[in-house]
Amino acid sequence: MSRTEKLLLFVMACINFTHIVDFMIMMPLGPQLMRFFDINTQQFSLIVSSYSLSAGVSGFLASFYVDRFDRKKVVLVAYAGFVIGTLACGLAPTYGLLIAARTTAGLFGGVLGAQVMSIVADRFPYERRAQAMGVVMTAFSVASVVGVPAGLFLATEISWHAPFLAVGGLGILVWGLILRFVPKLDAHLAAQTARYNPLETITTILKNPNQLRALWLTMTIMLGHFSIIPFISPYFVANVGFAEKQLYLIYFVGGFLTIFSAPLVGRLADRRGKYPVFVVFALLSLLPVYLITTMPPAPLPYVLFVSGIFFIFTNGRMIPTQAIASSVVLPQHRGGFMSLNSSVQLLAQSAATYGAGLIVTKAPNGQLLHYNWVGYASILVMFASIFIARTVKPVDAAQPSVEVV
Repeated sequence: MSRTEKLLLFVMACINFTHIVDFMIMMPLGPQLMRFFDINTQQFSLIVSSYSLSAGVSGFLASFYVDRFDRKKVVLVAYAGFVIGTLACGLAPTYGLLIAARTTAGLFGGVLGAQVMSIVADRFPYERRAQAMGVVMTAFSVASVVGVPAGLFLATEISWHAPFLAVGGLGILVWGLILRFVPKLDAHLAAQTARYNPLETITTILKNPNQLRALWLTMTIMLGHFSIIPFISPYFVANVGFAEKQLYLIYFVGGFLTIFSAPLVGRLADRRGKYPVFVVFALLSLLPVYLITTMPPAPLPYVLFVSGIFFIFTNGRMIPTQAIASSVVLPQHRGGFMSLNSSVQLLAQSAATYGAGLIVTKAPNGQLLHYNWVGYASILVMFASIFIARTVKPVDAAQPSVEVV
């Protein structure tokens, strides 16, 4: 991997880091937010799902137009809006204004993830793509090890507003990195027809069963994953006996482990095949999902072990999934497809989060009920994703890489 490629991946990872911390920090803040605003599990799930819902809508709308522009320009505009929305979250004084700020951040954040993946897919050929995506997705690990624990520390020592202000401030610096170090990214425009039809992306997908199956795979993965994620922290505090000040350990240990596992999974997927590696990690992930959602009061080492393997296995199934999804479309339509794929992903996240909030209820003693029901549903959905992924075939495995200049 050349120095220019490494620098590009570093900036993409920085975008992902701030984007992921902004999204992830909301979930471990659940106990504080529910106490601060005096809200129930359904109202908390609305805070989480409002971001995903607005991001899903903006991702869908962006799919009609993003392939008309230099990807760098799209990222600069979207990232600026995301930073403004995140800073607004840090300044929000009420529950209603926090929902509005999360919605604003989501409107712009919904475009970012898809563009990062489109840039990586454009710049790296199929045979090296999982490794490159593994590098970018280590941002998730660093966010877990550094971002979330630091955010929780700021929330505990100052207030829940502080993490969002910190991420927004960091985002200003990252915007400068994008402007300075990301090259012009318009090679995909050369393959387009002179007259661009904004409906072409959607009509192409609707006529292509392979692309529809890739979207179905993304939706299934997110439904299974995000029905579990938002309530891990509230459940561990209310049912397992975790103190709020201990929550950072879950993210620190899990993120630390995935720093090492994510690049290994990427290389393994490139060598052994994306689908076989996906199957292995999808099956392995079912065990920690069951253990987390049915966990009684337990000692700290056991909880950290279970949550650690949860991070490794769920992250391991996401890396080949992203490589599979990006391979079903040619570069001239990739930005639009990945935006629509991101939209499906985020809308599924929103539906899963809000649906779980309707199932999980709070008992008079403060404990959360029916989280195990959510776990059983997640296991069934994730098992089904194995059969869907088998039907998705790459179409650009023979496409040459695009030089970074």
